[in-house]
Amino acid sequence: MDKAQQDAMKKAAGIEAAKLIQDGMIAGLGTGSTVKFLVDELGRRVQEEGLQFTGVTTSRRTQEQAESFGIKIVDIDDVDHIDVTIDGADEVDKNFNGIKGGGAALLWEKIVATNSNKIVWIVDESKVVDTIGKFPLPVEVIPFGAGQVVKKFEAKGYKPVLRLDADGKEVRTDENNFVVDLHLERIERPAELAEDLINTVGVVEHGLFLNMVDTVIVGNPDGPRILTNSNR
Repeated sequence: MDKAQQDAMKKAAGIEAAKLIQDGMIAGLGTGSTVKFLVDELGRRVQEEGLQFTGVTTSRRTQEQAESFGIKIVDIDDVDHIDVTIDGADEVDKNFNGIKGGGAALLWEKIVATNSNKIVWIVDESKVVDTIGKFPLPVEVIPFGAGQVVKKFEAKGYKPVLRLDADGKEVRTDENNFVVDLHLERIERPAELAEDLINTVGVVEHGLFLNMVDTVIVGNPDGPRILTNSNR
């Protein structure tokens, strides 16, 4: 699949998801390449159709994009609920377990998600897998002692790699933390792994989002496909 095809599928999923936002809603807006298409479409609806809603974003870059369209963005602590959060995912399996954090926004994404009445992910079909883990699992760690956390992960066979930018500098999250990516290939027992990671001192959050999503909108060549999580 080339990038143009992939982008077309992401865009279709984003436009489909934008239909879920109605006047007066408080909506969580995620981060990433697919969400960018969603925000573009919501911006169009605000400007052309007079849609009025309030957004809570999972990253500063989504906030800047949304505000450029005149979408009202507020702080998560200034709302008493979030009706629906629409976000991307790096991988999602048939049990609705996902990996997020490819864009280094996993902590804010998880905070917004856990405060939402409904969670929707928009992905292109390449993100739907049988078993998660091929995509490296992001773990947000505080900078102090990050090297020790990496050593612990190495000893456990998690194949950790500290994420660096193009200049070879540590990638920083919006909270100024580091990201360690675990190259696991297959995650057979995600719940156990999640427990182990969150109990590791120095880890702030991990990118396993397990059975949290209600609906996944998958961009396909022949139009968006909707997967509904019956366990929610």
